[in-house]
Amino acid sequence: MTLVVLALLCACATSRPSYDIVIRNGLLYDGNGGDPAPGDVAIRADRIAAVGKVDGHGRSEIDAHGMAVAPGFINIMSHAEESLIADGRAMADVKQGVTLEIFGEGESPGPLTPAMKKEALAAQGDIKYAIDWTTLDEYLRSLVRRGVSPNVASFLGAANPRIYVMGRANRAPTAAELDQMRAVVRQAMSDGAFGVASALIYAPGAYATTDELIELSKAAAPYGGIYISHMRSEGNRLLEGVDELITIARQAHLPAEIYHLKAAGEPNWPKMDDVIRRVEAARASGLRITADMYTYGAGATGLDAAMPPWVQEGGYEAWRKRLQDPATRARVLQEMRDPNVPWENLMRLTGSPERVMLVGFKSERLKPLTGKTLAEVARMRGVSPEEAAIDLVIEDGSRVETIYFLMSDDNIRKQIRQPWVSFGSDADAPSAEGVFLRSNRHPRSYGNFANLLGRYVREEKVISLQEAIRRMTSLPASNLGIGDRGLLKPGNFADVVIFDPQTVAARATYEKPHQYAVGVIDLFVNGVQVLRDGEHTGAKPGRVVRRASRP
Repeated sequence: MTLVVLALLCACATSRPSYDIVIRNGLLYDGNGGDPAPGDVAIRADRIAAVGKVDGHGRSEIDAHGMAVAPGFINIMSHAEESLIADGRAMADVKQGVTLEIFGEGESPGPLTPAMKKEALAAQGDIKYAIDWTTLDEYLRSLVRRGVSPNVASFLGAANPRIYVMGRANRAPTAAELDQMRAVVRQAMSDGAFGVASALIYAPGAYATTDELIELSKAAAPYGGIYISHMRSEGNRLLEGVDELITIARQAHLPAEIYHLKAAGEPNWPKMDDVIRRVEAARASGLRITADMYTYGAGATGLDAAMPPWVQEGGYEAWRKRLQDPATRARVLQEMRDPNVPWENLMRLTGSPERVMLVGFKSERLKPLTGKTLAEVARMRGVSPEEAAIDLVIEDGSRVETIYFLMSDDNIRKQIRQPWVSFGSDADAPSAEGVFLRSNRHPRSYGNFANLLGRYVREEKVISLQEAIRRMTSLPASNLGIGDRGLLKPGNFADVVIFDPQTVAARATYEKPHQYAVGVIDLFVNGVQVLRDGEHTGAKPGRVVRRASRP
């Protein structure tokens, strides 16, 4: 009798699944950049349980023969703050293998004062939502409560402490105000922000001096934070912008990263070699300087990037009112046409208003202009491109979303080759349906990571597949101090992507942006399957990812 019971117990133990999921027979790219190896990945609950030759079996098993198996990709520069509220599936990004969205450039979703909430509500375009949070931590928690497929995290926008304490005034803070701003930074860092993120061509970020940014960065440094920046110039004063970022890193004693590395405007394209030399020299001196980029030759922002920051002081309504004053309008027009102004004019950097595409309007009356160039609209209206830009901002009730064609393909390849460059879309994570179809997008919204893998890895062989995966996984995780994601490693969270290296590609174009990437087969976030055979499962297992506290 005893022998029979033991035999039955052994049989039950043998048949009981050892894991929840086992991915079999894949080519494993662990995220470290080394050569891939055939093998399996086992997942138990929300963690990777085993990697390599996996004995035992799972409740669910996937045959990944011929497929690449890698850590989920990290979008280090995401603007999915609103799109995730409208659709938490993050379709455009999960279909490229993204499992972590990181926000915060310039202005982050928190902390907010009542006045900031009122302003944010007034600025909403196609996507409408209640602002049921105040702090950055509350915003991230609210996303998870709503349900999101990818994980979410954020920097503190460097403009938030400034607006929180002194509004959108174009002046330096007093000593007392600067103390309050430091306290805002410390609170956000205590809540798990990754650091301070500036955007220095936009109001009110442009009003901050280098010394102010150093002080805010010093407040973040003891917590293990980093300084990350859309620099004061990416064009005519690009090298000075890099020098400022390095100075902030050196004086605040913290790592720093360049947002969306580029040399904007054809006369500035040769400067990229000097940028790389400056970064390499700083790294050789012991500073941790890195960069990220998107894989397209055009940027996307608004018509505010074609107008002087001083006219935008006080926010949109004050900006709009000034533009309606004839004397101010004349001054703005003169500066927009002046090649020697001290602010960054993206319209001039394109070289032609034919290279400025209008993609997002708030006004129903203006939406038919979506997809047209600024030159086309100016001709339709019988005015100059500068006048057309001013009129559109006044009429639309917004800055008007705009694509600027600025960069060199050769520089894109050169940047991709740098081992300290990771990748961020600088875009939202829309769906090709519903409210998202009311405006166009830059194709990077749907294709930044797939474009790297398809065009620059498979077709042009600019870097190897294992190196591209390292730059989308362990490099940003290491830079941000995320110790339990970014590698196929037992104990890490089970953020795992399975894709076909032979077919992965972007499909979105400037003319037809709402097209999903192809080639990503399966995707797991915290051990939950979000994509199955390329289709979204409806699962929304995303969590808040925080920087580990280090006061």
